[in-house]
Amino acid sequence: MCGSVGGWFGRLLATTGAVASTAASAAVEEIRLEAIKVSPHVYYFHGGSGVASAENKGFMSNAGFVVTNDGVVVFDALATPALGEAMVKAIRGITPKPIRYVIISHYHADHFYGLQALKAQGAEVWAHEHGQVYLHSDLARERLSQRREALAPWVNAKTRLVAADRWLSFKDSKIIRFTLGGMHFRIIDTSGAHSGEDIMLSVDDDKMLFAGDLFFTGRIPFVGNADSKVWLAALDRMLEVNPVVVVPGHGEASTHPLQDMKLTRDYLNFLRKQMGDAVADMTPFDEAYDKVDWTPFKGYPAFDAANRLNAYGTYILMEKESLQQK
Repeated sequence: MCGSVGGWFGRLLATTGAVASTAASAAVEEIRLEAIKVSPHVYYFHGGSGVASAENKGFMSNAGFVVTNDGVVVFDALATPALGEAMVKAIRGITPKPIRYVIISHYHADHFYGLQALKAQGAEVWAHEHGQVYLHSDLARERLSQRREALAPWVNAKTRLVAADRWLSFKDSKIIRFTLGGMHFRIIDTSGAHSGEDIMLSVDDDKMLFAGDLFFTGRIPFVGNADSKVWLAALDRMLEVNPVVVVPGHGEASTHPLQDMKLTRDYLNFLRKQMGDAVADMTPFDEAYDKVDWTPFKGYPAFDAANRLNAYGTYILMEKESLQQK
């Protein structure tokens, strides 16, 4: 009897597992990404506005790729392995050329959780050497656990944090140049702005720039504990590249970078002014936050989810800057 019950239970588990596996596969099949062409050799995937959720399948950030004669260069990997697989399928719809490199703008979950699907294609992953600090931190493990719960089944027990094959060291140059298939690229170090490991990718032949999360179009940026002073300087460096088109980490591609980055610049300056004044007046954060008229930014996507965290991070930053001046 026990053997019979055990056999029945085993078959039930096997059947349940098969159903779950089939459901997961079906879920992956539901994702279809459109590769949007922005220059002669460059395409990008445009994620929705707002924050990552099970409803949007985590697709709320951008990624892109460059097709050269000798293979494909990918920039960022989106927020889930399923999205990474969808990226591969979309790239295959454009070109059969091998995916050579995947360059990660920074190690935030919505930009690199799709890496394992691209690695499975034999791609070599490049990222800023500072990304090692985050990747091996408790925070990275906590975020993965949180995403497995919040983005199930898109992020699950099989999702793993993928390290770079090549950790980029910029030293004093701030720029690493490379060529592939006759095309010229520049990887630009802007670390310490939005994250500790920010980089941008310039596709020089197309006068095109992948900006990562230094530039948001049409939505409130996620600032958190970023250094907004360094970030504002990075925006100036972006303009020095003089791109014709910029693909931001979030929002639509821009053909008017100076005009379109105004929201990010204005928002950062506004946070610094309001929170800086509060620190100077020794006003507690909660009181200071409630006093601010946030009307100029309330209507933008991600305001409700990000603004208070952004303001608090900036308040702490302004306290540090105030202490450094003494």
